[in-house]
Amino acid sequence: MTTIALDRLIPNSLVPFGGTRAAVITPELAERFQKGDHLLILQETGDLLHIPAAQIALAASAVDQAHGAFLAMSAVPDRAIGRFFDRFATLLEDPFVWSAIADANHRDAERAQSRGRSTTRLVASERMRQDMIAGLRAWRDSETTRGRIVERIAHSGWTIEQVAAPLGVVGFVFEGRPNVFADAAGVLRTGNTAVLRIGSDALGTAQAITRYALAPALLVAGLPPGAISLVESPERSAGWALFADRRLSLAVARGSGHAVAQLGSVARQAGTAVSLHGTGGAWMVADRDADPERFAAAVEASLDRKVCNTLNVCCIHRARMADLVPAFLTALETAGRSQGHGCKLHVVAGDEPFLPHVWRTATVRVRRAEGERVEPLTEVLPEHDLGREWEWEDTPEVSLKIVDDLDHAAALFNRYSPQFVASLISRDPAAHRRFYDMVNAPFVSDGFTRWVDGQYALDQPELGLSNWENGRLLARSAILSGSGVFTLRSRVTQADSHLRR
Repeated sequence: MTTIALDRLIPNSLVPFGGTRAAVITPELAERFQKGDHLLILQETGDLLHIPAAQIALAASAVDQAHGAFLAMSAVPDRAIGRFFDRFATLLEDPFVWSAIADANHRDAERAQSRGRSTTRLVASERMRQDMIAGLRAWRDSETTRGRIVERIAHSGWTIEQVAAPLGVVGFVFEGRPNVFADAAGVLRTGNTAVLRIGSDALGTAQAITRYALAPALLVAGLPPGAISLVESPERSAGWALFADRRLSLAVARGSGHAVAQLGSVARQAGTAVSLHGTGGAWMVADRDADPERFAAAVEASLDRKVCNTLNVCCIHRARMADLVPAFLTALETAGRSQGHGCKLHVVAGDEPFLPHVWRTATVRVRRAEGERVEPLTEVLPEHDLGREWEWEDTPEVSLKIVDDLDHAAALFNRYSPQFVASLISRDPAAHRRFYDMVNAPFVSDGFTRWVDGQYALDQPELGLSNWENGRLLARSAILSGSGVFTLRSRVTQADSHLRR
């Protein structure tokens, strides 16, 4: 087969994909494309991704450093890795260091607000700071899986051991959440290295964390340069360039559903294993025998802030509408008051008559990323929109569906949800067993939904949470943590020198 270097694009030409379809080179894309740039076509969707040469060079340089650092990590003792985590945490505690990071974060937040962008997860609050420090110290105190003997099988004259070993270079692309630095650093505990690319909204914060805390901690601990590096580019194409690098052993993406799916396609086409953490939104079902107080408490506790495990859809058994709908609405109002910006309800078409008149006619001031505005307190949505994740700021926003029974609720969850978090409020142990068996979700509970978090639930900072929207995961939890990024090596000890097959 003859190949030629691609140094220009021809407008309106066709690029085949998926075996039977073709994408069209637009005049705008052809004009932007320069010699040395790359063009990726995603075989799943036909998306044409233009990666400028400068972004390719930035990502390749970071992976170069990380790959070299990975080879050097085999000689780094576990205690030195522990010193890195301790020093990183200590620097974040330093008032001067945190002041510099907070100043950069304030500038990032102002820029994001001026562009109408959400800052819910961007602001580096004191709570975020303390969570980062606690996470780093948890890694400091944790045992490494590196070198751990997972299994030993003794044969006549010889023994084989399955030994946990580092995986390699881990690439991260994540949205504007500065705390992910502490989470991602966990891959060092098992001897891996990492390359990070953060969304443009939080790039200044990331640069400040790297300059004032991460890089000095690596230096003091004696870890190789590039063990954790940042691709310092605001361009989305830098993330594509990173995930297209075949030297990555694992690609981790966190962010919005479409962007994460696109990044996953890039990595899979490069032959890299992926861990995707995109669409969120938890579901809660109040069954026929649900306790109203327990139900209301679970709803309120699941709406304290907007993250991926926040309550997004609530299903209430038709036989209990009289008392459970008011309990739900009261809990939603309480959650809104605690945020200071009211609340917002969406109800599936056909179920709106079961709401009080005031909920069907009132308005509310809703705080959006682009600013406050007046909206109906309740809006009607079609059933197929139950899969939509509400991205709210300080105005809790939830969808409501009245269901015929538990089977109906589970069927709706499996059809429309991202297949992520499911909670059942019921007093019947048999109903809980049936619900657990019916819902296709990695996280199932009998109360509030916000427990789904690696640090909160497992005492391990998480790299991300996966839903099952695109299928179940092979041999691992939907909570990806640094200690779970490893491979297995086989080591044989031969006692009988005359051993033959």
